[in-house]
Amino acid sequence: MESSIPNLLKQRAFLTPNREAIVFNGESYSFLELYLQAKELAGKIASLHVGQEDTVGILLKNRPHTFFIIHALQQLRARAVFLNHRLTPSEMEFQLKDSGAKLLIAESDFNAVTDEIKVMHPSLEAVSVEDVFTQKEKLIPQHEEYGLQDVCSIMYTSGTTGKPKGVLQTYGNHWWSATGSALNLGIRGDDSWLCAVPLFHISGFSILMRSVIYGNTVYLIEQFHEENINELLVTGKVTIMSVVSAMLYRMLDVLKERRYHNRFRCMLLGGGPAPRPLLETCVEKGIPVFQSYGMTETSSQIVTLSPEDSLRKLGSAGKPLFPSQLKIKADGEEAEVHTPGEIIVKGPNVTIGYLNREDANKENFNNGWFSTGDIGYVDEEGFLYVMDRRSDLIISGGENIYPAEVEEVLLSHPDILEAGVTGAKDPVWEQVPYGFIVTKASLSEEDIIEFCQKHLAKYKIPKRIFSVSALPRNASNKLLRRKLMDLLSEGGLE
Repeated sequence: MESSIPNLLKQRAFLTPNREAIVFNGESYSFLELYLQAKELAGKIASLHVGQEDTVGILLKNRPHTFFIIHALQQLRARAVFLNHRLTPSEMEFQLKDSGAKLLIAESDFNAVTDEIKVMHPSLEAVSVEDVFTQKEKLIPQHEEYGLQDVCSIMYTSGTTGKPKGVLQTYGNHWWSATGSALNLGIRGDDSWLCAVPLFHISGFSILMRSVIYGNTVYLIEQFHEENINELLVTGKVTIMSVVSAMLYRMLDVLKERRYHNRFRCMLLGGGPAPRPLLETCVEKGIPVFQSYGMTETSSQIVTLSPEDSLRKLGSAGKPLFPSQLKIKADGEEAEVHTPGEIIVKGPNVTIGYLNREDANKENFNNGWFSTGDIGYVDEEGFLYVMDRRSDLIISGGENIYPAEVEEVLLSHPDILEAGVTGAKDPVWEQVPYGFIVTKASLSEEDIIEFCQKHLAKYKIPKRIFSVSALPRNASNKLLRRKLMDLLSEGGLE
């Protein structure tokens, strides 16, 4: 018999009905208010022909109604497909078709995007948030439990080759992710978690799920602004915050000599390996930073540095959270300590697989172990040090950019023969993409960037384009992306 857990929001509203669930721009909503709103909206969404195990795309911002709608879909036991609003309409349309979404719920701010999607996908019903709220409520059955293997959410992650893959995240994945984090960081009754990361990312959505499981308050921020964030942390209203390095740099830059309130107990840092100077600055300022390692496939962090080790193991991502396991594999065998290899993980927070991607499932899953493709090593005490987030992955301001996806767009230009993309260091975003091309006709950098703007999200567009006589390749004619930047110093530019 499959294990189950109670309806999360209903149970939380029963246990602590009057506790604050969300604070947004000075307004707050209790868990009971959140539950009643979600229950009402579930009936309204059901009137749009959505039921259990149906899939609904959501194109929403960090606003309270996003909480309401996500929880409403959970009351229906419908699956939410989280759309990154920084993607192009064609990228979103692929995800909606691939996931079999019956409905798209979008901010009215995105009406122009929604219109483009509907042209490409005319059979898809699309409604604005305002439309949802004006629907007539339909009577729906009350779901008292969720099966741990029931799919709760789908988030798309780009692969190093081919189209993006839909990661299936179950209620059990989210439950065990929250449990593992709690066993590491602890739970306090007065905890409040600041969410300035997007809810369409696992980093943001995991905060929403943990809020309901822990019963803590979420301070929801629509637009990241370092001064406003610092004010909340200085006043003591927030105890935990999730950040990527680019956010933390900006916060420290304007913090100056001020210090955060002593109630603030955890800066959970993800989004890629953190530069050591950044961590050392936080130590000097008394800011408790816990570096973590995770991904969409692990429903957020799967490795985190414990508080007692945060100084002793500065620069490490830590050890696996309690329900999870980790190994390093090199040349098909488990690697010795301090030997770099592929990070493989196992645990109840790891996805059950990719949607419609049997080949990827066979390649990445083996006896419960998930091959991340990321490179790292463990020391003699078992602490993980992440070297690269996949060997060619570019992480720009916490956003993953896969070179193959950008190269595919460049190569679709009729005058580009070859293309290679790699990451270049950037003082603000840590990395930005640079493109290297071999052409059969004269093309300006501006022309190519304008071409990319039609096909790629803004953050994926190369910041510089260089024309070269040839791209570096190995004996098998495989592109050596790691050698692309050498062309700038070797004079291989045309």
